[in-house]
Amino acid sequence: MTETAAAGKHGLVAARADNVVKIYGSGDTTVQALRGVSIGFRAGEFTAIMGPSGSGKSTLMHCLAGLDTVTSGNVQIGDVQLIGLSDKNMTKLRRDRIGFVFQAFNLVPTLTAEENITLPQGIAGREVDREWFDVVVDRLGIRNRLGHRPSELSGGQQQRVACARALVGRPDIIFGDEPTGNLDSRSSGEVLDILRAATDEFNQTVVIVTHDPRAASYADRVVFLADGQIVRELHNRPSADDVFEVMKNLDNTAAAQELPAGEEN
Repeated sequence: MTETAAAGKHGLVAARADNVVKIYGSGDTTVQALRGVSIGFRAGEFTAIMGPSGSGKSTLMHCLAGLDTVTSGNVQIGDVQLIGLSDKNMTKLRRDRIGFVFQAFNLVPTLTAEENITLPQGIAGREVDREWFDVVVDRLGIRNRLGHRPSELSGGQQQRVACARALVGRPDIIFGDEPTGNLDSRSSGEVLDILRAATDEFNQTVVIVTHDPRAASYADRVVFLADGQIVRELHNRPSADDVFEVMKNLDNTAAAQELPAGEEN
């Protein structure tokens, strides 16, 4: 039994996929993005998902987060199965139990930083926990920017606002899709420190998709996909060098598969 399967049996996972298949298109244009993926994500753990272009890593995260539907298999957030959920209940689940941090920030340009942070709570008709709000904005170092609109903030500051928005609702799990992809190295480090702190200080479950070994080195566990399947895992806060070595071999394998028959790298 795998470690993630064992975790699932003991109810220690915040999200899981069981034998998930995802197929796009039909006929000659069919693409099998995920080929029977099974994995669990432990509550309070930071996981990075990596793989060559087209490996299925973003598809897996989108299926886990309910942003895309699976062709077959099952996906759960906590004890809730996503398969068969109505649109209304899916929207409620994403709003109440999932936080998102995307590469493009996704802030509303006409709202201040504070209004962007509290927007999901307002839409849900819930009062903002001001004590928790204060903890989050102070930890992220954005209190003096709360009255500024996104155009008045640097990229790193905008991403910190996006992180605050994800944290303030106290979701069960935070998903990040290349959350540092548009940032310089300093801002990238700040955001990764925040996501690391979300796990260490706030006991949040964090799952990010990234192509950057340095970003992945902030995670407790790194999961590698190739051709729609999980092919390797690293545990116990692997170094960027360890991650790079695995990725280099995956990239070399993918490149070899794309060469015409009879040719080698």
